[in-house]
Amino acid sequence: MKIGIFTCNYKPLINGLSSSIEIFSREFRAQGHQVFIFAPQYPGHCEREEGVFRFPSLRVPTHHQYTLPLPFSSRVEAALPQLGLDLLHAQHPFLLGNFALRAARRLNLPLVFTHHTLYEEYAHYIPLVSGWARRSAIRRSTSFANRAHLVIAPTRGLKEILMQRGVRTRIEVIPTGVEMEEEGKMASTLEDLEIPVSARILLYVGRLAKEKNLGFLLSAFSRLAFEFPDCYLILVGDGDERTRLEAWVKKRGLQAQIRFMGAQPRNQLGRFYRRAHLLLFPSLSEAQGLVVAESMAQGLPVVALRSFAAEDLIEDGMNGYLAEGLDMFLDRVRDLLLHEEKRRFFAGKAREKAREFSAPAMAAKMLHLYQELLEGRKGR
Repeated sequence: MKIGIFTCNYKPLINGLSSSIEIFSREFRAQGHQVFIFAPQYPGHCEREEGVFRFPSLRVPTHHQYTLPLPFSSRVEAALPQLGLDLLHAQHPFLLGNFALRAARRLNLPLVFTHHTLYEEYAHYIPLVSGWARRSAIRRSTSFANRAHLVIAPTRGLKEILMQRGVRTRIEVIPTGVEMEEEGKMASTLEDLEIPVSARILLYVGRLAKEKNLGFLLSAFSRLAFEFPDCYLILVGDGDERTRLEAWVKKRGLQAQIRFMGAQPRNQLGRFYRRAHLLLFPSLSEAQGLVVAESMAQGLPVVALRSFAAEDLIEDGMNGYLAEGLDMFLDRVRDLLLHEEKRRFFAGKAREKAREFSAPAMAAKMLHLYQELLEGRKGR
């Protein structure tokens, strides 16, 4: 198959959606298929990947790492009919998603749409009209889903929400796959952080953004820090909230125990997962907890606030904990910090669960749906 993927986020940007596209594309190619990616330009980025077409873009004034692709390109318009694509896969219901929808109609190709997130949770980035933006995001994403031929939801909870909102198109659940490593290859250290070898490390991986609920996380750790002086919180990721969060940490004198590591390349994340004792996942806005699956694949248990993103992965009290509220969250973290045997048991069960979501398996499931879609259209 020849697959065209349209996305408003891609490398060099580091986020969950960019990682998802990278993982699926690599697996599709490994299984003998061709992938073409249509994405925005980023200032200063030098393209090294074959099969990538870039749209002109504008910097997002309120979100410094992101660009907004302008959904027109004479180069792409000319290239599309020549590529011989079998189907198009949109990753957004707007901008390049709309371009993909128009192209699919023009070329008479099936359109797949992955509904990656609850778009209304990002309405605060349009502060003066955030209420309107929330309503508009729900309407537009639902309408776009109903114009696609197949909708992919990364979790069962999101599928249920889409059905409640009136999505009539067929919806299938396929999370982003995770890469499993052999346990013998999992040793790693963080000597460069100058943290004692005996320290207990709590880890957060993700963007430093308002919708990630990081105020909750820092408040929780500020209480743990006094109970466990040998405990450190490492935040891997970057974003527009970093300056405010660092000021909060400094004001409370917690700089020694809370480390901001900035965004890290995917090939560097393993050393953080493998050195940590627990991953903390405070977000309530995620449609999929990719970092939860990644940490579990590395044998790192997770304590998360209960959300449908976490519920698909965490079996409460078996391979991690799902908490409701600050006190329960703190109790669950304390429990695993104080009981090493239980933490090790959770770690083994976490790896077992993560195997169900391996990258090759999820890619194969997606390819099977693609093939079903193509065969269904041939039969009409």
